[in-house]
Amino acid sequence: MKWQIEDTPERAAFRAEVTGWLRDHLPKGWMEAIEAGDDDAFDAAKRASDWNPFTWNALVGANGYGAPLWPKEYGGLSGEQWMQQIVREELGRYRLPLVSLNILGVGLAGPTIIEHGTDAQKERYLKKILTGEEIWCQLFSEPGSGSDLASLSTKAVRDGDEWIVNGQKVWTSIGQFAKFGMLVARTDPNIPKHDGLTYFILEMSTPGVDVRPLRQLTGSSEFNEVYLTDVRIPDANRVGAVGDGWRAARTTLMNERATLSGLSMDQSSIMGGTRKDPWQSFLEGIEDKTDANVRQKIAQFYIEQEVKEITAFRASSARLRGSQPGPESSVNKVFNAEFNQRKSSFSMNAAGMASVAWVPGAGGASDSRMHAFLRSRANTIEGGTSEVLRNQIGERVLGLPRDIDTDKGLPWKEIRRN
Repeated sequence: MKWQIEDTPERAAFRAEVTGWLRDHLPKGWMEAIEAGDDDAFDAAKRASDWNPFTWNALVGANGYGAPLWPKEYGGLSGEQWMQQIVREELGRYRLPLVSLNILGVGLAGPTIIEHGTDAQKERYLKKILTGEEIWCQLFSEPGSGSDLASLSTKAVRDGDEWIVNGQKVWTSIGQFAKFGMLVARTDPNIPKHDGLTYFILEMSTPGVDVRPLRQLTGSSEFNEVYLTDVRIPDANRVGAVGDGWRAARTTLMNERATLSGLSMDQSSIMGGTRKDPWQSFLEGIEDKTDANVRQKIAQFYIEQEVKEITAFRASSARLRGSQPGPESSVNKVFNAEFNQRKSSFSMNAAGMASVAWVPGAGGASDSRMHAFLRSRANTIEGGTSEVLRNQIGERVLGLPRDIDTDKGLPWKEIRRN
């Protein structure tokens, strides 16, 4: 990572601790090959080992490096922001996954449970989130409540020590594989929409939960619609107070912005072990790299990548100084989503016929290019649409007036909904 704060003695000692741990746990020859810049030796070290991202995820999660900021008693290091930054730098340096395979658990559910959950919930869920033993999904969006999440209509009615939930959720990433879901439901329709929500932990195998995968342009089905019919959730799985679900949901949403703000959706950021740098992969299959228009566009993308990294660096620097996170996550999320789309569109155009005709499933540049192009269409929608985030940036950063809210103060049941 080129944008890096110079280490103090304390930070240098921690960096040495991290690299020492990596040296003890990575396959023989892995780190040495990367340090020598020998890609062939790296490939050989990887082939000779039984390394895979799933066992690696469990190992990192069990040793505190999966979430250094989390409390030590729940699997973290009780560390400071600079510790997390150093761990990420060293993982990137040695071509290891920068993102947990349980990204929604580590990035969204964990921080929400830490801030709003009970001690029993922290003890039950957090460690297994870090090791990837229990995968999580997010049950927020609904067919009529996406951008205006607080208008959601999924209903939870109390029945003794349980809640009976009915409704429908949509765009639920990896819901078909998840053990648990973060669920927000309406528990009081007689008060304003933000005040009548409650946050729950839902076990996805509960009777009445019907997960239906949605096939995407890429051919995969990472998103789902989820139908909830008389689903019973124990009150012990409620996160926060009854009616205080919007506050817990905001914690989830803020962490979602931060988690997705720098994610390229490139498999290398999740699976790790990438041999080539991202720019080499980006240029594969482009026939005429000497064309002036191609060279100019590549230079422009490189500049934008540097600007993105500098903005992320500024955000990290502020947190290292003890400042609260600012608007950078929303700004970066908007920029990163549109940057991914511009870059993948250019790659398709520059490759010419290689982007139109090839043997499906043959692998290589054409498959990865096509997948990146199609997958990036979702970037400006998932994790908060760019339109909504631009409104937030306008209001909270530029000080522009808020949009007129005709629903303010009205009971939810009186609000017009589509």
